[in-house]
Amino acid sequence: MPSLVSVLVGDVLPRVLTISLLIGAGVGLANVAVEFGVVAFVARAGRVLTEPANLPREVGTAILTNAVSVTAGYGMLAEFREEGLLDDRATLIAVVTNTFFGFVQHIFTYYGPVLVPILGVRVGLLYVGARAGISLAISLVGLVAGAVLLRGYEYDGSDIEPDSPDEGDQTIRETLSDAGVSTLERLRSIVPRLLVVYSLVVVALEYADRILAAFEAVGLDDPTTVVAPLAGVLGLPGAAIPVILVSLVDPTTGAITVAPLVGDALTPEEAVITLLLGSFVSLTIGTVKRSIPFQFGIWGAAFGTKVVVVNVCLKAAFILVTIGVFSIA
Repeated sequence: MPSLVSVLVGDVLPRVLTISLLIGAGVGLANVAVEFGVVAFVARAGRVLTEPANLPREVGTAILTNAVSVTAGYGMLAEFREEGLLDDRATLIAVVTNTFFGFVQHIFTYYGPVLVPILGVRVGLLYVGARAGISLAISLVGLVAGAVLLRGYEYDGSDIEPDSPDEGDQTIRETLSDAGVSTLERLRSIVPRLLVVYSLVVVALEYADRILAAFEAVGLDDPTTVVAPLAGVLGLPGAAIPVILVSLVDPTTGAITVAPLVGDALTPEEAVITLLLGSFVSLTIGTVKRSIPFQFGIWGAAFGTKVVVVNVCLKAAFILVTIGVFSIA
């Protein structure tokens, strides 16, 4: 087992530095956009999303940014919340509405170039389409929630408006400097949280053998005892069970495992159901490894918990709905 120091230096620091850079890019982009008055122009393209959800127009910039970088988009939302433009309710709805646009980025970086070639065109497109439908449904929930829960909300965007004319004689260098200072101040509150939470999670995972021993003590030493009944309810053959178990550890490996079974042990639809079930069962692991450290780092523990709970519940609900649709079809 690696030492605690090697775990922190080899796993935690590179991840924290990478995410910090991306958050810094998002917050910095938000500050530069504010300083130069770009927010108002970009936000016009996002009005089709922000107006139905009763969100301020500036949030459209963050939502569209998610299609390029989810971390940068979240960084912009965090900046808007920090500046007082968004309260907790409006921020949660903006986060939910973000979902589909974050998925768009992954189509070009993961689903298209990685999963479709592994799964083949038919199964690959079915699975990517299913995931896209899940993400779109969650975003639509955000739009409806905003339409209902944010009706009549008034937003004060004065804190993120460009400088007044009296202060508008700044040079470009001075404007960028102001944006940089604001970004560094924001990162000072985010990076320590990221470091602490990621350290706790990674160390806990490194000592997971003790956790597994606790499960064994209560008779859960064989994970198939949990997965097999789920597969049976959905009418999946026994060949699906190893795929689901592998997907708990790594979704890509799960796709590699299921691909040779298509057309023989599994139909294309059963293959998609198997992968979706694997992603459903692995929600807990994914939440602990990625979502909790990321969200707690950006929002803090209190509000980060709300974001995690909402995201996980919506994702779990729509994965189950999609599984049901494929099972009936």
